[in-house]
Amino acid sequence: MGSILLFAAIASLVAALIIVPLAGNGRRSGNSSGSVVVPGLVFVFIVGLLLITGYYYFTNADRSLMSLWPIVLIAAVLGALFSSGTEQKVKSVLAIGALALAVYILSAPLFNATEKYEAVQMEEQEEIEAFDETQTPASVPPKFARNKMKKAFGQVPDTSYYELGSLQVQKVGGEYVYIAPVEFSGFFKWWNGDSTPGYFTMSATDASANPKFVKAEMVYTPSSYFNKNIERHMRLENPEAIFYGDSQLEIDDDGKPFYIRSYGDFISARNGFAVQGIVAVDPATGKTETYSLKEVPAFIDGAVSPESVSLENSYYGNYIHGFWNSKFGKRDVKLPSDEGTEANVSPVFDAEGDMYYFTDFTSPKEGVDSMLGYSLTNARTGESTYFTGNMEDSYMDSQGNLQIIEKQFIEKQWSGEMPVLYNFYEEASWLTPVLDSNGFLQNYFIVSAANPEISVFAGTPNEALQLYKTALQRGGSTVDGSSGAEEASASGVVERVFKEKTGDFTVVSFLLEDGTNFIVSSENVPLAIYLKETDRVQVTYLQTGDLFLPVKTMAIEGIE
Repeated sequence: MGSILLFAAIASLVAALIIVPLAGNGRRSGNSSGSVVVPGLVFVFIVGLLLITGYYYFTNADRSLMSLWPIVLIAAVLGALFSSGTEQKVKSVLAIGALALAVYILSAPLFNATEKYEAVQMEEQEEIEAFDETQTPASVPPKFARNKMKKAFGQVPDTSYYELGSLQVQKVGGEYVYIAPVEFSGFFKWWNGDSTPGYFTMSATDASANPKFVKAEMVYTPSSYFNKNIERHMRLENPEAIFYGDSQLEIDDDGKPFYIRSYGDFISARNGFAVQGIVAVDPATGKTETYSLKEVPAFIDGAVSPESVSLENSYYGNYIHGFWNSKFGKRDVKLPSDEGTEANVSPVFDAEGDMYYFTDFTSPKEGVDSMLGYSLTNARTGESTYFTGNMEDSYMDSQGNLQIIEKQFIEKQWSGEMPVLYNFYEEASWLTPVLDSNGFLQNYFIVSAANPEISVFAGTPNEALQLYKTALQRGGSTVDGSSGAEEASASGVVERVFKEKTGDFTVVSFLLEDGTNFIVSSENVPLAIYLKETDRVQVTYLQTGDLFLPVKTMAIEGIE
């Protein structure tokens, strides 16, 4: 607090010296001009001190010299109006300079668009690597996870004091989980409670998992007030830092929570943002550490805030030919989607467990749902890659995908959330959780981005993947590892059978005595619904190398 007062005091003193006429206006009623100057300086100083201190304290604005430009402008204009003679001329020049600075800062978006675009240049590739179906994507939608956490809120002591905070996904101890802090539900609850009791954690890959409450006392939180507010505490410890994005909770592998926030610098003239690192705070003690992006601790997944990634996507998509083209001609402009789960981007994890922010880009032309490309931004380093997709195909964007889901389940009034584009079997494909009107997870929907007529849904992502492989074969897709694989034959006795109803058809998985697993849909082999243990079968299948090999034809001894 002392640093704010000192900063405000210096700014107020300078403002008072500019505003109050130091030379006076001659003698009036026998009083010297000095008798007016001193009280005027004191009055303006005190008023300025109160206003400037309040502004910086309650807005958490950075306390850099350039942040004072509105105060300098107001003071210079008032000083020129109140003074006379030579003093007025000097202060008029100062006012013109302050006005020029204001014009420079306020007009920055008109001339620094090219700088913004160049600052966020992305490496371009055609497609992401194929997804390994032996892994499970972080596919539990945050809305569903939040609903389950709310229902488990009875685990929190003194429940009436608190409410559930913002969710973020993270990798903790090798598992993908959602983290949500317990926050104060109001000023008086904070006044009486002083600290929050902990946070909730829930699997981001298993929809059947239940939330767990973890005890971890936190004094500095987003819902605390005055100097205990986490963002104000960060500002007090880093008065000149340029922050962008909200503070987020990150958990280390021992379960200890930390609040982090991205900081960086303006592109130019206090406009634009380029991330440089994070500020991390122990919410129990208030201890603060500052890290550059290269120094970020290993347990922190989201060092780059989703808000800053969304901003960079906007620069990259809109400003390829400058500001005015983004508003009028719109040549080569591509608009980032707003369907993400965090600040218009969706966190996803790669095969190595690194977190990325996904965004698809679409045409600025209304009524067009064709995707122009998609980006992945490393959440720790900020490095981005833009994927153009197969230029010979026209990919459907996330909005078009959600519209298909809405039409598919129009009678049930279900909707999709958190659409993410994956490379399944060398086919660009949308994977989207489907929720009912109450926010409960109903199934997972997969649709080909290039061939929207190829789509499936199932209770889990992996089940949907198995169905999707069959659908791709049926749809004639030249998919590596699917219809492009070599055919082979096998025969044997069935040892285990598992059947699952999916839509109008039944998916049959079975194990032969030699340990080989197969999967077949009754849409391809209608009589597969009669398959049982001890049956002898002859199958023609595709050698995909997967755990469950897709069957093209099957004969059951005694039935065919």
